[in-house]
Amino acid sequence: MTEKTQTFFEKNAVMIKVAAIGFLTLILLIPMAMIQELVMERRARQKEATNEISSKWGYEQRLTGPILVVPYKTFEYDKDTKKTIEIGHLAYFLPEELKVDGSLTPEIRNRGIFDVAVYSSNLKVEGFFKSPKIETAESIQIDWNGAFLTIGISDLRGIKEAINFKWNDKDMACEPGVKISHIVKSGVTVNNPLQQNTEVGEYRFSFNIALNGSRSVSFVPVGRETNVHIESPWGNPSFEGAFLPFDRTITESSFNASWKVLELNRNYPQKWIDSDLDLDESAFGVALLLPVETYQITERSMKYAILFIALTFTVFFFVEVMRKLRVHPIQYVLVGFGLVLFYLLLLSLSEQMSFGLAYIIASFGILVMITTYAHSIFKNNRLTVILAGILVLLYGFLYILLQLQDYALLMGSVGLFIILATVMYLSRKINWYALGGGKSEEE
Repeated sequence: MTEKTQTFFEKNAVMIKVAAIGFLTLILLIPMAMIQELVMERRARQKEATNEISSKWGYEQRLTGPILVVPYKTFEYDKDTKKTIEIGHLAYFLPEELKVDGSLTPEIRNRGIFDVAVYSSNLKVEGFFKSPKIETAESIQIDWNGAFLTIGISDLRGIKEAINFKWNDKDMACEPGVKISHIVKSGVTVNNPLQQNTEVGEYRFSFNIALNGSRSVSFVPVGRETNVHIESPWGNPSFEGAFLPFDRTITESSFNASWKVLELNRNYPQKWIDSDLDLDESAFGVALLLPVETYQITERSMKYAILFIALTFTVFFFVEVMRKLRVHPIQYVLVGFGLVLFYLLLLSLSEQMSFGLAYIIASFGILVMITTYAHSIFKNNRLTVILAGILVLLYGFLYILLQLQDYALLMGSVGLFIILATVMYLSRKINWYALGGGKSEEE
């Protein structure tokens, strides 16, 4: 009896099927990329909402200073022109001690569906300067009357009340604007604090300032020793900047933190002449984070999309192989679109409710849809239950990964190891040669 000759496609049916499934998996990354762009668009809209509220309430606030500035002139004789040249200089002095004791009263503002964390702050600032010393000589003329103090405030729109500035127990007026914008870009100025009274050993200052701001507040440690204490009824702070607090207490509903920064901890001196120093590089502070960053955690979940698609397709493929069922490529595509739809549902639902609840609803909906559709293909309750169990494990595993940021890599690696080991175990007795129409190695 003549043996029927198999065509190329018949001999390599399994490999062609695997290649087709792999190709479909890669194709489904296209709608995933589109959802990724949608996440970025929604994040941009959230940023627009934040900027809109901040522009009216107050942006992130940064307090710098006070900085004492004394102008003076030097006179040099020019041999070429035989004239004396007058050169203007600015001498900068930072306080010996700076203390800030403040409280933040947080509030959630809404713009459409987006939440923005804003705050009202009350800061008590005090400290002292040593009497400024500039090397005196016949060629130097110091303008003590032209001296001024600069207090850096990053967004003047956030000032709620007049600043009552005291200088050696004397009330001084604060005027808007700065004269040293190359060092401090925005703030207020106190003019004529010295008034030729340079015999005083030290100058003590104090002021209270009420500031509105959004997201964060920070401080520049200009004191030879800077101490800052902040407390707030907000349970989700993030300490930022060049220095972390040496003492902090965080509960579910509040926090308080204390910083101590010395001159030796910074990269600039207590006094200098003319140079443009970057004081902001030493800034530190605290940000008020919203409990869940919806778009960030959604983006993290999307990184596992190809794993979900590949494993679900693997289940369908093994059902084909082991149960001699035929699953059409269109059916693979429909199942794949269902898996992709999960991320769109998760994104849209998490904007309206908590992320945990949105995750449960989205995963449950996709689980019911895919298992119901799979039952119409498998015609077998046991196989459908197995598929449902696998999907439940996958979605549960993903949720755990999203909650464990620090251990996500470890858990993900272990999970992939277990998945691969399971696939290898279940497929160990499959005769792939026989499935392809060829001869097995045992024949």
